[in-house]
Amino acid sequence: MTASTWTEITSIDELVDLVGVPNERARTKGRDRLLQVDRDWLAATPFCVLATADADGRCDASPKGDPAGQLVHVIDDTTIAIAERPGNKRVDGYRNVLANPHVGLNFLIPGRGDTLRVNGRARLVSDAGFFDDMAVRGRRPLLALVVDVEEVFFHCAKAFLRSGLWQPETWAPDARVPRRAVIAKQVENAPGTIEELDAYYGPAYRKGLY
Repeated sequence: MTASTWTEITSIDELVDLVGVPNERARTKGRDRLLQVDRDWLAATPFCVLATADADGRCDASPKGDPAGQLVHVIDDTTIAIAERPGNKRVDGYRNVLANPHVGLNFLIPGRGDTLRVNGRARLVSDAGFFDDMAVRGRRPLLALVVDVEEVFFHCAKAFLRSGLWQPETWAPDARVPRRAVIAKQVENAPGTIEELDAYYGPAYRKGLY
């Protein structure tokens, strides 16, 4: 099937005609500041996805993870900070923030289908007094993404229910795709043997987390 046979949606009116309009609760659930329940959620989440776009609209979605209680530092009801830890140094999302400060964040709690979404404007901070509160294993963040909250709301669980994401009986991480070492060798031209790459991505990999 080629694109010439697709029925494409090209206007807001066509989109609304197809999917309908949200009910009042869905339409008005966004808030411009954190409530206590939002703070509690942020204190319980160990994982989020950061969405950014550069000045030309090219997008990036980057996962961020830390122990629950240390991923997010709440500065006040309209400001949060996310720590950056050692990584591969591409920092695609942070490059985007320097060109376009608008960001979207989706915070997950393992086992929960609902998520907390935060949209706002971000800046990069290389040091601040609150960095001490974000230390893990004695290591302060390399930098922090500070987000001025513009919109916050809870997202429903339907995607997680459809995917069965938290259902262990559906998990088969190596059933259809090769393990990480094989991908690194075949796709990324990583140096070394498969055995060496298996060792690199094995238990020792955790030593470089902080």
